[in-house]
Amino acid sequence: MAHIKTLQELFRRYRRPGDIVFAILFLAFSLFLLSQLYSETAWIKRTNWYAQPRFWPAVSLIGMAIFACLHFIGSICSPRILGRWKEVAFWVSSLEFVLYFLGYVVLVPQLGYLPSTVLFTVFLTLRIGETRIVNLLSAVGFAVAVAVVFRAFLQVKIPAGRIYEALPDGIRAFALTYL
Repeated sequence: MAHIKTLQELFRRYRRPGDIVFAILFLAFSLFLLSQLYSETAWIKRTNWYAQPRFWPAVSLIGMAIFACLHFIGSICSPRILGRWKEVAFWVSSLEFVLYFLGYVVLVPQLGYLPSTVLFTVFLTLRIGETRIVNLLSAVGFAVAVAVVFRAFLQVKIPAGRIYEALPDGIRAFALTYL
């Protein structure tokens, strides 16, 4: 059996580029959530401790803060790896898709669920570089299937688009209910 020389080898925990940035952000976020515990939860008199609204959130947030602190300490103690800001830039670049989703959320009340979903899926398909017609038609088919499942079968109440107001009465009633 091979002799283990260091804790790094024992736990196989090697630092990655951007690890310290993640550790700092995660620790700050966990401490922020922990600081909000008192104002966002309650301790009710004559209730068992395990049934208190504050107890389990406190347990989870204290655990989160402890492990975030341990991760931060581990990141400080680990050797530095080049490429930290390149990794952080990669994380920030993913926020582009969050902005696309926020645009979709703004678009749904204007155009309606089905047209917005079709535009959104086709746009994302083009955004990732897929320009073949079969991929674009698959995106449209997926959007239609999602709209039908959510609106018609699951009866999810999604705001109708303002564009539906311009439709003739019979079509408008169908569009408001199923599209």
